[in-house]
Amino acid sequence: QVQLVESGGGSVQAGGSMTLSCTASGYVYKNGCMAWFRLAPGKEREGVASFNSDTTTTYAQSVKGRFTISKDTAKDTLYLQMNNLKPEDTAVYYCALAYGYVDTFEPEDFAFWGQGTQVTVSS
Repeated sequence: QVQLVESGGGSVQAGGSMTLSCTASGYVYKNGCMAWFRLAPGKEREGVASFNSDTTTTYAQSVKGRFTISKDTAKDTLYLQMNNLKPEDTAVYYCALAYGYVDTFEPEDFAFWGQGTQVTVSS
């Protein structure tokens, strides 16, 4: 059984930085795309960044140039480095894992989800 556990959320002032981590355990699909999504109150779930096994990355336009996704394959851990945070980045951030290569931010393409971690950015 695959488990995804996020950590690193919290509160920060606008302009600050934060790093989220997501560690996968259980039967991990090594070639599966891993991604970060977020859900803000009153908004739909939004894909933030994704990392495929060939190391290709995809970012939402709203975070390009500010967020960096990376993965430590040996540790089965996904990271999201977030810089120059804005109040509109406030959301619950979720880690997701797909069975294989994914080049979309369609939630239904991802089979496994973490429990989420809250990120709050104050102005």
